[in-house]
Amino acid sequence: MDILKIKNLRKIYHTKKRELLAVDNFSFNLKKGDFVAIVGPSGCGKSTILSVLSDLEKPSSGIIEYDKKLKFGYMLQDDGLFEWRTIYKNCILGLEVQKKLENEKYVNKLLKTYGLLDFKDSYPSNLSGGMRQRVALIRTLATKPDILLLDEPFSALDSQTRLAVSDDVYKIIKKENKSAIMVTHDISEAISMADKVIVLSKRPSIIKKIYDIKLDNKKNPIENRKDKNFAYYYDLIWKDIDYHV
Repeated sequence: MDILKIKNLRKIYHTKKRELLAVDNFSFNLKKGDFVAIVGPSGCGKSTILSVLSDLEKPSSGIIEYDKKLKFGYMLQDDGLFEWRTIYKNCILGLEVQKKLENEKYVNKLLKTYGLLDFKDSYPSNLSGGMRQRVALIRTLATKPDILLLDEPFSALDSQTRLAVSDDVYKIIKKENKSAIMVTHDISEAISMADKVIVLSKRPSIIKKIYDIKLDNKKNPIENRKDKNFAYYYDLIWKDIDYHV
């Protein structure tokens, strides 16, 4: 079932000297439970799409359809944790803003399930980069969003930690039965995590191709990279993005 329909989305930025067309004719439907990755050249407008979907920016034209009861959760590149707040206080920040502190039991459940309950009274400076990113995800999940928007969520991590945390985040999203749209520069990350990969052109960004990722025995991101079809998709997407230009 489609829970989000995007039709002919267009985003133009206006400066004193000119108009800049960032995204053009972006159309896509998201199904419940799907994990979708968006890849493309640097500066092509990937993050702009997430900003429009989260209502941080308004589209210049186009239609975005979804049930108004549906909630979005936005996870940024930086974990954005406040160093003067405990892990628990960071996790309930969104609940405080929305005045929905009745969800605190859910936060405790998430902290326990994902191995952070013993750190709830600690401060972010005491955590590793991977643990901080898990806290950031729990903070996003605390408001019980239906669709997660992930903007380069692992880009601040070193390669080894990035792989481990992407595995953690994938498992959490699937276990909590959330739909997700992730922007990433990392083709391997996209293929190993997503059900579909949307490839964008350079700016103005249009959809070049959408790949249904079909792996023989889909498990988790670490194991999925070993699948025999992984290299096949990687080669196709690399050529589509044309990184050498």
